Amino acid sequence: VQLQASGGGLVQAGGSLRLSCAASGRTFSDYDMGWFRQAPGKEREFVAVVSWSGGFTRYADSVKGRFTISRGNAKNTVYLQMNSLKPEDTAVYYCAADRSPAMTIYVNDYEYWGQGTLVTVSS
Repeated sequence: VQLQASGGGLVQAGGSLRLSCAASGRTFSDYDMGWFRQAPGKEREFVAVVSWSGGFTRYADSVKGRFTISRGNAKNTVYLQMNSLKPEDTAVYYCAADRSPAMTIYVNDYEYWGQGTLVTVSS
C-alpha cells in the first residue's frame, strides 16, 4: 500500500493542525493505521493507532486528550487532529499501515510508511 501524508505546517503553541494520510494500492480497511513522529536527534516514536474498522484507538500518553485519530475507509484516508499543540510536538509525522489486527505501538511492526510531513510548533 502507498501512503501519502499531508497537512503539516507551522503553528503557534496552543494551536491546531489536522494531518491526513491517503492510502492507495491495497484494501485500506485490511490495515490498522498508525501515526508516528520523529523529532531531530530522536528516535521515531508512536503517537496513535486506529483499528481497521475505526472502532478502536490507542494513544501515547504524551498526546492523550489532545490528539484524535480517525479514519474514513470510504475515502482511504486516516486523520490526526492535533489540538493544544506544544513546542515539544515539533517533529516529522509519519503514517503507517499494519496488516495484523494488533494495534501495535512498535515501529518495526508496520509494513508500509508514508513520506512524512513536518509539524513545527513555535512558543
